[in-house]
Amino acid sequence: MCRIAMICVHSCPLAMPGIEDAGGMNVYVRELSRELGKNGMGIDIFTRWIDPRIPQVVPLGDHARVIHLKAGPLEAIPKNQVFQHLPEFICSLRRFKEEQHLHYRLLHSHYWLSGWVAGLLRQRWNVPHVAMFHTLGALKNRARPEENESIQRIETEHKIIASADVLVVSSDDEKSQMVSLYGAKPDSIRVVPCGVDLDRFRPLDRLEAKRNLGLKGSPALLFVGRIEPLKGVDLLLDVVAELREQFANLHLLVLGGEASPSPGRASRNGELRRLENQVQRLGVAENVSFVGAIDQEKLPLYYNAADICVVPSHYESFSLVAAEALACGTPVVASKVGGLQSLVVDHHNGLLVPWRSPQAFATEISLLLRNEELRNHLALAARESVFPLGWSAIAKDIGFPIDELAEAAVDNELCLCGRW
Repeated sequence: MCRIAMICVHSCPLAMPGIEDAGGMNVYVRELSRELGKNGMGIDIFTRWIDPRIPQVVPLGDHARVIHLKAGPLEAIPKNQVFQHLPEFICSLRRFKEEQHLHYRLLHSHYWLSGWVAGLLRQRWNVPHVAMFHTLGALKNRARPEENESIQRIETEHKIIASADVLVVSSDDEKSQMVSLYGAKPDSIRVVPCGVDLDRFRPLDRLEAKRNLGLKGSPALLFVGRIEPLKGVDLLLDVVAELREQFANLHLLVLGGEASPSPGRASRNGELRRLENQVQRLGVAENVSFVGAIDQEKLPLYYNAADICVVPSHYESFSLVAAEALACGTPVVASKVGGLQSLVVDHHNGLLVPWRSPQAFATEISLLLRNEELRNHLALAARESVFPLGWSAIAKDIGFPIDELAEAAVDNELCLCGRW
């Protein structure tokens, strides 16, 4: 059996998306690994162990498993503190490999921290390295300078991009940005979009979904994602304030992070506290619900209950949320940024907003809420637009011509000297 080491250091693919650092990348790694396992590949996903109650090895379907490795404290720590524990992560990984007498033919890393690990192991094991970043520091800083991504991160991304055998990106926009900002060689980049579970995310009876969530006949907007400034929830709250006079019973459901705390208890997430204060300042408390993170099994109900899924991000390399919404037949109104431009086709399956202003978003959302014919047109096209993104198709597209990559890795070995 061909065995692949999938490196996902900072966030376990078993974690619920929307909590802390868990998001679309977690879903991507989990679902891709499952699909590759079904195709007969042995997939070992290595991630940092943060909870001693979780077994070190957790099966993940046919031929796939998650392996938790000791690297720093057995608890969740801020993402920017993980780098200092990467040497221990590598030692733990090598120890596991040797104890289990395993041989890996390829390394597939996710995010820059994992790429750093895979870059070193590539030299020591002499196997090819396929890297995927999901987000890039330079792009985040460009989209929102307040992100202040570190020089260490951006320099490490440069090294990974220069040394990896294949770079996987989820959109043509990400490819062009990687070439222009990082000097990547275009012929080393493969554009493969993220996938979506078309069996789980599918159209349901919208009125019944609304009744199940207590929305009755209210027009409903939906946000799904991590509660962090880059996602633009603050702009969306301003949009609700703009629309409240037109749609008095408008309701926004915010899925991600923790739910609104009980009276007298403050939110743990600083960004959530800021957003809750904004809600009070705008006087839209009756129009907004902070639901918290929702298990993937329940997400389709929320997508189907929503009239519109809004993605107001400053930057998205792809947006799994938009793909899931479209798979449920829910139109998407999104920022015209990054990979969203290849997923959301303006006036076909959703609407793209080129300006980051509440008024611009409010205009497009109002148009959809008032125009049932247009909304139905977008909804009908939505699911069909993501048919090519089923996980079986994505696993096939990403492919791993391992023999070719291994040969390229040997040829490229001298080029790596001094880069790490």
